[in-house]
Amino acid sequence: MTRVAFEYALIRLVPRIERGEMMNVGLVVYCRSRDFLAVRTHVDPDRLRALDPGADLDAVEAVLLGYRQVCDDERRMTLGERFRWLTSPRSTVVQPGPAHTGLTDDPAVELERLFAVLVL
Repeated sequence: MTRVAFEYALIRLVPRIERGEMMNVGLVVYCRSRDFLAVRTHVDPDRLRALDPGADLDAVEAVLLGYRQVCDDERRMTLGERFRWLTSPRSTVVQPGPAHTGLTDDPAVELERLFAVLVL
């Protein structure tokens, strides 16, 4: 199989913006040539409480559900438009990191590999 270019961005949780601490809670992967867009998320509640004992886990999960819903919603935007929307900068508790590029044989496998290395 031919290697193709893909893009990815981490989804970061910044529970107390004034402290600048963050934790990776998700990953978005986009591959135009394979018509692939997917997001995976995971929040470690103990790690979140270590950063902010008063953090609202339910609110964070609701925002991450929104990421997954935008990723899966084919009615409004193309895959590329959804990736750009999901990775556009925000000044909120849940923020996308910068987009990065790479080459892969299989974007779904790359999603799982990067998720295991960068988020879990």
